[in-house]
Amino acid sequence: MKMWGGRFRQPIDPEFQHWQSSFEFDRRLLKYEVAASCAHARALKNAGILSSEELRAILQGLDKIAAKAANSSVFLEDEEAEDVHHFVQKQLASFIGEVAYKLHSGRSRNEQIATDLRLYIRASIDQLQNDLAEWLDILLESAAQAQNAVMPAYTHLQRAEPVLVAHYLLAYVEMFLRDSGRLADCRTRLNVCPLGSGAVAGSTIALDRRAMAAELGFSGPTANSIDATSDRDFVLELVNVLAMIALHLSRWAEEMILFSSEEFGFVRLPEAYSTGSSAMPQKKNPDLLELTRGKVARVIAAANSLMIVTKGLPLAYNKDLQETQEPLFDAVATISALLPLASAWMKAAEFNYGRMREAAETGFMNAWAAATYLVHRGVPSALAHEQIGMAVQLCLEKGCGLDGLSLKELRALDPVFDTDFYACLQLDSVLAIHDVAGGTAPGRVRQAILQAKQRIETIREESHANA
Repeated sequence: MKMWGGRFRQPIDPEFQHWQSSFEFDRRLLKYEVAASCAHARALKNAGILSSEELRAILQGLDKIAAKAANSSVFLEDEEAEDVHHFVQKQLASFIGEVAYKLHSGRSRNEQIATDLRLYIRASIDQLQNDLAEWLDILLESAAQAQNAVMPAYTHLQRAEPVLVAHYLLAYVEMFLRDSGRLADCRTRLNVCPLGSGAVAGSTIALDRRAMAAELGFSGPTANSIDATSDRDFVLELVNVLAMIALHLSRWAEEMILFSSEEFGFVRLPEAYSTGSSAMPQKKNPDLLELTRGKVARVIAAANSLMIVTKGLPLAYNKDLQETQEPLFDAVATISALLPLASAWMKAAEFNYGRMREAAETGFMNAWAAATYLVHRGVPSALAHEQIGMAVQLCLEKGCGLDGLSLKELRALDPVFDTDFYACLQLDSVLAIHDVAGGTAPGRVRQAILQAKQRIETIREESHANA
């Protein structure tokens, strides 16, 4: 029995029926459909539509559907089901008879799918927050293990200044902490309940919407039935956050690919997450990293697809909105698979601290520290910059570093140079002068690690509280 067939006299075209069916992908919403249906059934009982016996039968039937779905994938094979809502109604009727059809009193599939998707996204966010916390923990552990190891930082992919390896890793920690904050914001905004909105104008039965919202863990009911049934902002928002997470994972993967090359040699690829070449026996390829970088395209494409689907839709519900589901599901699945794999890769990878330090000690990366030496002796910054630039040019001609210039040569550029200049060029001194909040001075980095640890713990606590 279809949920809408009474007005029709001609049978639906079989090919169209199969083509427009969404059950193949929206069946993953079944447990949320069951939960929302239970809340609706209790509201119908309180409104006098269901008797106690009818409510008991419906709830038992819904529990049976959930149990069978959890234990048998074959149960979910149904070519006749138009969508997850139709499937539940069919199965419920087969278990408890005609009383099953009372469950749809005062409600519409428009509000059902809006509710199911909010429940699905809320649960997905909670899991993603746990995955992000694990990923952040591993980045932070790598930072702590690096201690005072040093590497070059880059601008324009050219060596710029030396930084602690821990400071470099904390840059990625900050990226993903922002992503976690975006997920939390999205969860707060989506956590309102569409049940009771009906098809567009609100339920025709005086249902207690606040009770239904509370039962499902929502902060309250949606404020407007037209918006509630047509809104997919929460879907767009989540997938755009996932695109940001994917983008950050891609940046990380790209740097690990570069740093693991022979030309850099900063990172040793873990064999468990690499493959070889069918032609060149010596090869070890960064496949996990490359696939991470590549899969970003599908998440960004999902975000674009959602924007395009919804950009011109009139209020309220339109069948076009069915097309928002598959991009959502694919984006969630992609990031849910990527984060644990990236965590495992990072845990297994090894940094070549010796090679990194060697790179940090070459290429005039102490030039800004040298200019700062002059600034502290009263030389205007722009003039100090020019004088150190001239010193670098002299070094290039001589084939030496700044510490290879004699005091006489330096004083020819500016008489304020003295013997203590050479100490300021040492790596430890270069790091130490960046002693500001957010800087790479070792003391500041140790503080940043402790602060990041507290922020990650907060993510875990909030995620567990929401579970």
